[in-house]
Amino acid sequence: MKKIEAIIRPEKLNDVKDALSNIGVNGMTISNVMGFGKQKGHTQIYRGQEIVSKLLPKIKLEVVIPTKKADEVIATIVNTSKTGEFGDGKIFVFDVADTIRIRTGEHGDDAI
Repeated sequence: MKKIEAIIRPEKLNDVKDALSNIGVNGMTISNVMGFGKQKGHTQIYRGQEIVSKLLPKIKLEVVIPTKKADEVIATIVNTSKTGEFGDGKIFVFDVADTIRIRTGEHGDDAI
């Protein structure tokens, strides 16, 4: 099994979520996160004053899938979230030793 963590632009969340559902990804975890990379942050006006924020809002999407589906999931995330600009995000892929469904005690792919 593989765990895929994708850091994407907030405005791309619904597109990515729908595309993953269309290829059979049944569950995912989504978190609001802050971070920066080559974008280096942005400038905002707050109560008439200019504020430079070093952290940008991003979405972290996490899915655990069977290994054979990893390439398809990664391609779907890339194709759906890519704008070609700095700040499109990153994808991290991890090996997962086991998954256990708490309710039933199922292990491995059956628990996904």
